Amino acid sequence: MKLASHYIDGHWLNALDGAERSGESFNPATSEVAALYVEGGEEEAAAALQAAERAFRTTDWQHSPRLRADILLKFADRLEARQQEVADWLVTLNGKLRREALGEIAAGISELRYYAGLARNVFGRITEVEPGCYSQLDREAAGVAVIIVPWNAPVTLLVRSLAPALAAGCTVVIKPAYQTALVNNLVLETLVCDERLPHGVVNSVIESGSVVSAYLCTSPLVDIISFTGSSAVGKQIAASSSATLSRLSLELGGKAPAVVFDGCNLEKTVQGIVAGGLVMAGQQCTAIARVLVQESLFDRFAPQLAQALSQVRVGPGHDPHSQMACVIDRANRDRIAGVIDAAARQHRMWLTGQVGEGALARGAFITPSLVEVDDLSSSLIQQEIFGPFLVIERFQDEADAIERANATRYGLAASVWTERLDQAHRVARKIRSGTVWSNTHNKLFAEAETGGHHDSGYGRLHGVEGLNDFLATKHFYYEV
Repeated sequence: MKLASHYIDGHWLNALDGAERSGESFNPATSEVAALYVEGGEEEAAAALQAAERAFRTTDWQHSPRLRADILLKFADRLEARQQEVADWLVTLNGKLRREALGEIAAGISELRYYAGLARNVFGRITEVEPGCYSQLDREAAGVAVIIVPWNAPVTLLVRSLAPALAAGCTVVIKPAYQTALVNNLVLETLVCDERLPHGVVNSVIESGSVVSAYLCTSPLVDIISFTGSSAVGKQIAASSSATLSRLSLELGGKAPAVVFDGCNLEKTVQGIVAGGLVMAGQQCTAIARVLVQESLFDRFAPQLAQALSQVRVGPGHDPHSQMACVIDRANRDRIAGVIDAAARQHRMWLTGQVGEGALARGAFITPSLVEVDDLSSSLIQQEIFGPFLVIERFQDEADAIERANATRYGLAASVWTERLDQAHRVARKIRSGTVWSNTHNKLFAEAETGGHHDSGYGRLHGVEGLNDFLATKHFYYEV
């Protein structure tokens, strides 16, 4: 059985003390053990940080933009060559659809090539402040970066932080999710096999608990922490890192509203919301979680959406006929089932999700749900559920739609569905979200920044601003 290992200072390591401490990663479609991983602790975390700090201080990595660019390009090429193998393991360990896995890997490859280009375009500036007196502003690598990666999109969410960190000249320590640690190992193999990469520039430590993360987030050796995950954990990281004032980039939870006006294309909107709400079985922070429908359209729209959701074929990610796969494990399946049961006692259920039956009963399968909620204080509106569970709400006019869309502490993503471009733009400007799409959802690109407000975090990923998170400005003054 394949084993995911730590990678520290240029070497794959099972355990520093020679005693292998392993855990199990499961296939959520079958609940069977699919791979093993080595369990890390403070000793491994300390070794990885020391290697990263030493590489940043003693190698030419931060001063070699052309080398960094070429290593990123070759990284992309090798990942592309192994994408089928990586996709197989991503489906096996995460449970998502194979087309979703391939799309995720393709996005990571695009990200690598994008930041390879930016690596050679990090420029400072010089200004003459007085005659013969010059201020030179240099853009340089910010230092040692910690990247904490979740399980829901382990390739994309690793690469979108790793690529700009390496492009900027930082050294890194990665803490992957144990559920998908083997996937992250496979991705790293396509990078660290490059003999030009100095030892210590890239390191990775696996754990199932929080000891390693806590150590990394409180160490004075860390300059930047890039975290993707829940708002609750993001707040813990912000609190624990306050003593060292490490720079933070946090992409946290979401409760994305889709605002549907009566002037929309009804059929395309229903299709778009099904796709946007059920991506990765709803386990994506930008996935549609709330469907806000104008009152004049609601009685036609709700039954059509419920019907479309009910026709989605739920099955294993490796089955090409499946249209939605499972959630990450049976514990989360049962948690979502509990949310459905509680909602059914208080609200109108347009569609009630069911735990998988027959062959699907062994895995973490649950069908989509659609519940109508009016009270904005309801936990179904205010809390992230992270599964194939959609809330549908009514609104009267634009002002009411905007008020409802902004009624949560989340502000990561939203979409507006209308045939009127002026209306889409007007409403989008007033929705407090880092990304707002028009007549589509979940369109993400390496070139375009994403990020959130409030409980959805701060900082930006992708684009030029994603690189800026890993750069610092140094002022050098001189006279002639």
